[in-house]
Amino acid sequence: MSKDTIYPGQEHSFSDIDETGLGAVDAVPDDRPPASLFGEAWRQLRRRPIFWISAALILLSLLMALFPQLFTSADPRYCVLKHSLEAPGPGHPFGFDKQGCDIYARTIYGARASVSVGVLSMLLSVTIGVIMGSIAGYRGGWADSLLSRVTDIFFAIPFVLAAIVIMQIFKESRTIWTVVIVISLFGWPQIARICRSAVIEAKQEEYVTAARALGSGGWANMLRHILPNAAAPIIVYATVALGSYIVTEATLSFLGIGLPPTIVSWGADIASARSVLRQAPQVLFFPAGALAMTVLGFIMMGDVVRDALDPKARK
Repeated sequence: MSKDTIYPGQEHSFSDIDETGLGAVDAVPDDRPPASLFGEAWRQLRRRPIFWISAALILLSLLMALFPQLFTSADPRYCVLKHSLEAPGPGHPFGFDKQGCDIYARTIYGARASVSVGVLSMLLSVTIGVIMGSIAGYRGGWADSLLSRVTDIFFAIPFVLAAIVIMQIFKESRTIWTVVIVISLFGWPQIARICRSAVIEAKQEEYVTAARALGSGGWANMLRHILPNAAAPIIVYATVALGSYIVTEATLSFLGIGLPPTIVSWGADIASARSVLRQAPQVLFFPAGALAMTVLGFIMMGDVVRDALDPKARK
């Protein structure tokens, strides 16, 4: 009888039976290394339609902020009073505002100031928050107690109220950087708390203990092993915070204490549209719509990234 003879109903030949005689070998072990946290997150993200929708909104807002000439050749500061509150027409799809300025051009160029303030405020807040949170979480002891109390003090100060008070001090010398510094000054405590909690959790993991056993200690261990594994919640919060910082800039400009009138911004245009809202609602609708869609894009991105980076949610 041949070794490879197969009888009716027999699913495997004798050659498929392993040497121990325990059964057929059906699978080959997968030697590929497991996907990293961010690799698995990307695999989850690209399957989500919300991710692509929010990415498109964010990309559009960034293109308007960086390259407004791609969308319009009109000057947002060129105003003709005889066109005041004219309805949309050829070459001017959004019509004109009270001063006779092209609303479409101002909506496009308004993205530059609003998005710039949001991005710069987010970067500065994350930098301050990560430094404070990392020191507090990694060192512990008196450093943790001191930095936690400082964070609590800033938490006790109302964000918008404090920004209004400080912006009044710089009433005659307001710039984009003034608004960025004021927002970042009161925006970092939440990031510091998130970073502190993530660092405390990460430094107790076995790979950190193994790194210490191999001689990696001090801040090298923090930068190489702890912070990269504590970055997920920081990235999620920073994405959502960016949208809220854009809203904060628009709120300050709406109140007349944000960016100066010489800088085109969505908040300033929304404020100027209040007096003509019933007569020409398009003056308010388009800058407010651009602001809402941009903020919505960042908030949706933060939500979907949070779900992708949360192992419990993936399970």
